[in-house]
Amino acid sequence: HRSFVIADIPGLIEGAADGAGLGTRFLKHLARTSLLLHLIDVLPPEGSEAPVTSARKIVAELEKYSKELSTRPRWLVLNKTDLLPDDQREQVCSEIVKALDWNGPVFEISAISKQGTRELMFAIMENIEQEREAEVAETSDKQIDDEL
Repeated sequence: HRSFVIADIPGLIEGAADGAGLGTRFLKHLARTSLLLHLIDVLPPEGSEAPVTSARKIVAELEKYSKELSTRPRWLVLNKTDLLPDDQREQVCSEIVKALDWNGPVFEISAISKQGTRELMFAIMENIEQEREAEVAETSDKQIDDEL
């Protein structure tokens, strides 16, 4: 009986924070979230930007739009790992993590085969529950302080 909502925010483009495309609408939705999952395809379609370039642009848009939003917890989710040969998967994923200078949680998944998605889902639920428990404890502490 545990649940949470995930909002997929496609179409966040360079210039979104300045109103390009539907960017500010997407960014307003992001502002209502407690955790951002930065989903990157390890093998993007041919002719598209490199995963790291695309990720940096999104981070820049978050920073331009809102300091609060840019510092919100973010997890890196590397998708389409099933398309990489087993002997290259670890190297490609670690190169992306290193190039982004990523320090937070990293998950390797394949959305189509569901590889790693269960672990990601449970980690998200655990994070949400821990945040709720912390909020309840903080509220209780504040009420006690107010009564004193």
